[in-house]
Amino acid sequence: MGKFLQRLRTTAFIIILIELLLIILFCIFYVFDFFEFKTIVDPIYVLFGSLILIFLDCLFIWIAIIKVSSLRRKTDLKASEVLGSDIQAAYNFAMLGLAVVDDDGIVIWTNDLFKERNINIIDMHIYDWKSELRNLMDSPDEKMTVKINDANRQYEVKYLSEAGLFIFKDVTDFENILQYSKEQAPVVGLLAIDNYSDVVGTEEDFNDSISKVKNVIFQYARDMGILLRRYRNDTYFILTNYQTLENMKNNNFSLVNKVRELGKGEDVPLTLSIGIAHDFPDVVKLADLAEEALSIAMSRGGDQVVISKYGSDMEFIGGKTEAQEKRNRVKVRVLADSLISLIKASSNVLIMGHTKADMDALGACLGIKAICDRIDKQSKIVFDLKETEYKTRAAITSSFSRDELDKIMTTPKDAESKMTHNTLLVVVDVHIPRMVMAPNLLDKATKIVVIDHHRRAEDYIESPVFNHIDPSASSASELITEFIHFASINPRIEVPPIYATIMLSGIFLDSSYFKSKNVGIRTFEACTFLKEFGADNAMADELLKDDYEEHMIVNKIISNVSTPSPGVVYAIAPTEQMFDDATLAKAANALLGVKAINASFVIGRTSNKTIKMSCRSDGTINVQILAEKMGGGGHFSAAAVVFNSQDFISVEETLKNVLANYLTSARNDKPQDIDKEE
Repeated sequence: MGKFLQRLRTTAFIIILIELLLIILFCIFYVFDFFEFKTIVDPIYVLFGSLILIFLDCLFIWIAIIKVSSLRRKTDLKASEVLGSDIQAAYNFAMLGLAVVDDDGIVIWTNDLFKERNINIIDMHIYDWKSELRNLMDSPDEKMTVKINDANRQYEVKYLSEAGLFIFKDVTDFENILQYSKEQAPVVGLLAIDNYSDVVGTEEDFNDSISKVKNVIFQYARDMGILLRRYRNDTYFILTNYQTLENMKNNNFSLVNKVRELGKGEDVPLTLSIGIAHDFPDVVKLADLAEEALSIAMSRGGDQVVISKYGSDMEFIGGKTEAQEKRNRVKVRVLADSLISLIKASSNVLIMGHTKADMDALGACLGIKAICDRIDKQSKIVFDLKETEYKTRAAITSSFSRDELDKIMTTPKDAESKMTHNTLLVVVDVHIPRMVMAPNLLDKATKIVVIDHHRRAEDYIESPVFNHIDPSASSASELITEFIHFASINPRIEVPPIYATIMLSGIFLDSSYFKSKNVGIRTFEACTFLKEFGADNAMADELLKDDYEEHMIVNKIISNVSTPSPGVVYAIAPTEQMFDDATLAKAANALLGVKAINASFVIGRTSNKTIKMSCRSDGTINVQILAEKMGGGGHFSAAAVVFNSQDFISVEETLKNVLANYLTSARNDKPQDIDKEE
């Protein structure tokens, strides 16, 4: 029928064109009186000629209408005539719609389902009706879902190219059930009140701050439709559905912000840590995932929500408050004694930090080495000088003789031969597997200890026998110093003066010479304790000093600064040069030393295929959140991102986009540091 209509249109066009030409010729001959045309033509002939043309036009239109109607009757067949009444009944029951198109894509027939639902597409081009169906032409084996007329009606469409047939299956009920099942899928979570024991003490029932926080929690649960049950004194069990979880995400978990506001002005501010798990049918498994998510939220400093979707990366919301400094000597003593017990029960100890080791990683390793030496346990620090920062490498070679180095350290390759089933592997200043000095040792070790001060990332060393992550500490050297200080072993652990000096240098480095906002009394006490063992602060400072060339390089980097937002700056190092990680970090710290700058980002090439971004903050912006959005991580006020096989333009655009979308949520009005002693 489509071809006939095309021929009909062509014929009509030719007839109209001929008539127009006749009229034009008549007018020309009549006006200019060619061949004495006016005397020849009688007006009565003109009238008769016009009537004849009108009659012929009407006749043509009448014949065309009859022919089109005849063809329409031939093609306008009922589905029962084409398929048979039984098959049509089956199609109606399954809510299947059929549409046949010709070679040009014109719909020439549809079954009764379309007519019943007032979908009239006969003689229309199928792609003019639904342009998205064009995708099926390129992939005939695929299926797709479209909405027709009523937005609540959805059809799954398949195209049979050989027959020119589109099959429409009404899947509205199925989609509704699927959506309902998704909305009602179980969600399990755990909610913990941070700093609970510090605030409550022994007067839980009479503590006004705790009562206010609980009232806010219970009211939020009632408003959102959450089942809340007490799990521990400071923890509540959450049971809800996915739709409620979406609602909580849409309001950005306002509960966390409300509790944070309540804690402002308090000596010890109360915050919330929430771990949530979903997208798995087994609630027992979800409970385990929720507990793991809560553990990550608390190890990252609390005041945040960690959402664990089974089989997917974790989602982090919040984390705007920096971890509060706490001093619990009893807890530190218990942890130190537990570590010493593990060391005693092992055949030997291997100690390692992170790749591109800095002074803090080296100092923490030497502190563990001192503990092992005190209990006469064979131990070695796993160190690769090629994977060490320049200043750390210089400190090692200048502070220890060759014989001393052989007694203290071993290469990653030699360490593998020293690994037995009873070897204890102690990892300090890092908890991400790919960033350790010798990743192969993690696969071979049966007993692993993790001690770190960075906020916990999702990627974590699996199943450590001892795990201590304290993001409120200024450095890993500070944590190890506390272990040495408060350990119950008698006589006390002795630290050689050079060890103490390097550990002090590590504290200087990670605390930016005590300018970092997570520096508290415990940091100064650790330094005082190291001084008792002969730590030389002048030498510790000397180990960190830049030479003239490096100083000039840093100045060159920070001379190219951009300001994408008030208080935030970034600099791109010369693209044709390669820089050490420490140099980029120094440049970021130098920018942060300028008044009114709250966060700084320095981008530079560290290898032929790698570009690194060093991120620093004065504590009012959580650069860890921003770094994680770009695929990196780190600490609240110090983080980094590594970009592989990217150019500077794309890295710069990534930074700008993250700042535009997440800078507001990463800002923080940090409460005062609290020092509490038990």
